[in-house]
Amino acid sequence: MSRERSRHSAQVRPRWRRWNRGDLAILLCGVLAFLSITFGGPLLQLTQPAAVGTSAPTAADVQSLEPAPIAVTDPPEGTVAAPVAPATPAEGTTAVPPVQEPALPAAAAPVRIRYPSAGFDVPVHPLQPDSAAQASQTIVPPETKDGYWLTPFGMPGAGSANTTYVIGHSWDGAEAPFNHLSSAAAVGHRFDVDTTAGTMTYQVENVTTYLKSSLKDSPVWDIVPNRLVLISCYTKDPWGKNMVVTASPAVS
Repeated sequence: MSRERSRHSAQVRPRWRRWNRGDLAILLCGVLAFLSITFGGPLLQLTQPAAVGTSAPTAADVQSLEPAPIAVTDPPEGTVAAPVAPATPAEGTTAVPPVQEPALPAAAAPVRIRYPSAGFDVPVHPLQPDSAAQASQTIVPPETKDGYWLTPFGMPGAGSANTTYVIGHSWDGAEAPFNHLSSAAAVGHRFDVDTTAGTMTYQVENVTTYLKSSLKDSPVWDIVPNRLVLISCYTKDPWGKNMVVTASPAVS
């Protein structure tokens, strides 16, 4: 009987202890504690991984992205800037000369107009239309053969701020200087205007007839400094149309 027990006992093999999760956790903590003490590294510090493509820049990153100011330095005292060479036209092209502005006397009242090509030589008197005439732009000059300068508008010369208007009658059945505007005035003609400050030469740019009813709404009344407009009746239809000659200071 004792022999059977001893044999039975001899057949019993030692059992290995199974590790559960608690044992493994305790073991892991022990290992990490040993490594932390040994190497002094913050092995237990956790960091949050940044998402790919969506990481927000830090303050240091934003500062590095700001544009650096461009330093502008003045030339040393006593230096002179190098002159800029004028632009040269490309090979095969012709340089366009600058437009020359005519030298004009100071703006002043016109006193005479001399237009030899049209047989026109008249004294000019100032005319102040009343408020009704200005509002309707229907102005009747005195019944003479002279010219009349409309003073509420411009005067010829340097510093002019508006168009200069000179008007006069054409005479039916009688010789008069303004009659010649209808028959002889032409684009390109030149004539002289004497003012209280000097003499100016004008060149005709346009010769046009207008219905009397449409003249007040025409471009004739646009503000154009130093433009000169001569207005009279059109001799072929003195009661229905006006003759308008437009001129600007001539360039020598």
